[in-house]
Amino acid sequence: MTSKHKSISPLERLKSLHLRGSVDLQCGQKIDEITRSLVVCDETLRRMMASLEAAFNKGLATETASSASVRMLPSYVRSVPNGTEEGDFLALDLGGTNFRVLLIQIHNREAKMTSKIFRVPDHVMKGSGEALFDHIASCMAQFMEEHGLKNTKCLPLGFTFSFPCKQEGLTKARLINWTKGFNASGVENEDVVDLLRRACHRRGDIDIDVVAVLNDTTGTLMACAFKENSCQVGVIVGTGTNACYMEKLTRCGKLETELDPTDGLPDEMCINTEWGAFGDHGEMESLRTEFDVEVDQASINPGRQLFEKMISGMYLGEIVRVVLARLAREGLLFGGDTDAISKKGGFPTKYVSEIESELLEDEERTFSKTFQILEDLGIEGVSQLDCIHVATVCTLVSTRAAHLTAAGIAAILNRMQKPYVTVGVDGSVYRFHPTFPRLLDEKIDQLIDGNLEYQLMLSEDGSGRGAALVAAVATRMKNERSQLAK
Repeated sequence: MTSKHKSISPLERLKSLHLRGSVDLQCGQKIDEITRSLVVCDETLRRMMASLEAAFNKGLATETASSASVRMLPSYVRSVPNGTEEGDFLALDLGGTNFRVLLIQIHNREAKMTSKIFRVPDHVMKGSGEALFDHIASCMAQFMEEHGLKNTKCLPLGFTFSFPCKQEGLTKARLINWTKGFNASGVENEDVVDLLRRACHRRGDIDIDVVAVLNDTTGTLMACAFKENSCQVGVIVGTGTNACYMEKLTRCGKLETELDPTDGLPDEMCINTEWGAFGDHGEMESLRTEFDVEVDQASINPGRQLFEKMISGMYLGEIVRVVLARLAREGLLFGGDTDAISKKGGFPTKYVSEIESELLEDEERTFSKTFQILEDLGIEGVSQLDCIHVATVCTLVSTRAAHLTAAGIAAILNRMQKPYVTVGVDGSVYRFHPTFPRLLDEKIDQLIDGNLEYQLMLSEDGSGRGAALVAAVATRMKNERSQLAK
């Protein structure tokens, strides 16, 4: 368990303003009634944890894996860093219009990292797959030349490929479909590691060994585990959300036929839960509110990624906007003016963080930043009362997100039953929201089994550093196996 926090919560601060008579109590009570469904009690969270545990089991069982909402994808990563990794390792991080090539040099448990960002031009994103991977190989060759690596033989590389994939081994992943504006032909359903290898081979001037392909959640765990060997869980709460953890192979029924129990490797594997889709089979119905339903129905993928839509940065601002629009329609906010707050996507999640930061820092309660945000949205005649109510809604939505995430992490920790676990966390919501880390920590502490202890740790650069560390671990384990064979 982590240290207890005694600070006053933002909601308590706002309620104290009510008590001092600075808020219209009747209006406040009506707002409380409308927003009450956003408050989730521990009993409800525990029920959710039980449903999530059942979903984990479905995703891992041979008979139910194909129809499970939580897909529990194998990463084929069988160990975290143990401190004996040594050498130079490359990483390639492709997840958008920019991609990175990184070099990590590990010596005596210290990692020195250098990297360079390259662009993927629009015509390459939408051209042929061969041209895309030729462009990537060209940039890698440039990076290797700049760092004196051109003549290095068989440099191990970890490849973070942040697009939907069917992973079939540590070095094999087939692209399911392109996202994020990419539409390169001839890549879908192909093994992206093979495409990268072939592009490097066509050049003939760089010698790399792709030893692992992974997603950024696995990288988050690995980057943290390099610093803290007790890290066994990786969580991202950013634009989207996901979690991975080290699972016992005896619980991975669907992998029985493809793993050799005598392979000499550890008896566990990092499982990429893809928990953002929890609820897609109705498991979250008791928790979803009218506001969640409205946000989901207006999204590009209605009925999918329902857990993610309640906690991630892509949606938190929109949930707040939908609640504010409802309150304005009821005449409880902005003098009943609904025009400015009715534009979909008009209230980004960064506003939620800025408004709640002001609540913590603004001792005078001037709400100057909140006034500014609301005026920038085009809302006229904003009152201090409006600012208090807007801050209240932001706090309710972000607190619920932290508590739902905490329930997810607590479910994993309770499942693992390891006495002390470090949880590596990354993502914009965790990094930049002023109270999310504290609320997350407090609620995990209340929900985990009493015999367990944990700590949260900010993970640095899972998609880059983490990829190189997966390559380092894969290389170390390969060397260990070859030594045993002798």
